[in-house]
Amino acid sequence: MEFISYSAAETEKIAYNLAVKLISSTKYKTLSGEFCCVIALFGGMGVGKTAFVKGLAKGIGFTGEVTSPTFAIVHEYIGGIAPIYHFDMYRIDTEESLYSTGYYDYLDAGGFIITEWSENIEDYIDADAIRICIEYGDSDDCRKITIDGDF
Repeated sequence: MEFISYSAAETEKIAYNLAVKLISSTKYKTLSGEFCCVIALFGGMGVGKTAFVKGLAKGIGFTGEVTSPTFAIVHEYIGGIAPIYHFDMYRIDTEESLYSTGYYDYLDAGGFIITEWSENIEDYIDADAIRICIEYGDSDDCRKITIDGDF
């Protein structure tokens, strides 16, 4: 699917609608009814990855503040219908460094795992992850958002 956004609010709305689809789908639910979904975000600096995560979080029911985990590596958002683990992989470029973030532990814990700068860990992302590419469009305020995944 491909979308065009002209503002952070539009980007958040696209992500919100995706989250609603994901939580209504059985594909990402375990037998015990818990969610387990990896969402890999691709895109350069300032394209709106964190705005997209804000929309996803709202759609999953999280009402708190969502910020970029640049320095923390991961932020945990608890309070929606499932936990959200928001990773920044900007400085992560090997499987060893990925392992040191606790990424694999979070995979085992379930919930929604959302990674920014996924191009740095692409070799380690599961094939069934939802891949989202956000790139600049034909103007500074235009974004092209491409969503690939089976949901």
